[in-house]
Order: sequence, then C-alpha cells, then structure tokens
Amino acid sequence: MGMNLGPADSDAEVMMDINTTPLIDVMLVLIIMLIITIPVQLHAVNLNLPQGKPPPPNKPPVVVTIDINADGSVLWDSVLLADRSTLDLKLRQVALAAEPSEVHLRPDGQAPYGAVARVLSSAQRSGVTQLGVVGNERFAP
Repeated sequence: MGMNLGPADSDAEVMMDINTTPLIDVMLVLIIMLIITIPVQLHAVNLNLPQGKPPPPNKPPVVVTIDINADGSVLWDSVLLADRSTLDLKLRQVALAAEPSEVHLRPDGQAPYGAVARVLSSAQRSGVTQLGVVGNERFAP
C-alpha cells in the first residue's frame, strides 16, 4: 500500500482502493463474540415418557359414517337425511353422548365443495371433536 502526497509525483493517480484491513478485523471480532455468546446446544431432547403399558381400550368406538354424494345429498350411515337441521340434530346427539362416536366423513369426488363445507361447519358448531375425512386415498394421483 502506498500513500499519495500530492501532485509532486509524475504518476499523479487517484488512489481508488479502500483499506479493508480494519473492516476484516472488526468482522473477525464480531464473529468471535457471536461464537462466545451462543449458548451450548445440547443434542438431546429430554422427554418425560409414561412408564409401563397403556391399558387396552375396553371396546372399539362407535363409528358414524357421513357420505356426501355428487349431487350434494347427505347420508347418515347410508340413510338419506331430509335437511340440514336433521344433520345438526344428529351431530349434536353424537357430541353430547357419554362416549362420543367417531364421525367419518366420506365425500364423493364430484361432490360440491359447499356441501362438504356445510357438513364440516355443522360438526364444528355441534361440538363434534372426533371427526375424520376418510377415503382420500382414492383421489391420490
């Protein structure tokens, strides 16, 4: 590195280089401080797992199947429901039962989205917590 003192030189060039040495020094100090301040990472996850074997279920849960056809009609265990209020009533009975049933929703591939959304919203409003959409594997590519 050189220093240009003025126009006395015959090679009066403007120095265009930036002195990067202080920049590198500051960056190294920052990297070292970052490494020092990072807490030591443990490569283990402490879990409190239950001991022993869980008891087997007394009996399998009751499964209620709700089918939605391509025309938007709703079937409760293969029985056609007349209207949405009947569906709401049946879902409320399932939610309030002592041992809630599992509700399996099986929409047809051509069923309108609105019909499926209405059934899902009715189940949510009724308080059904064990709901699953089954049969989706037939739509997989």
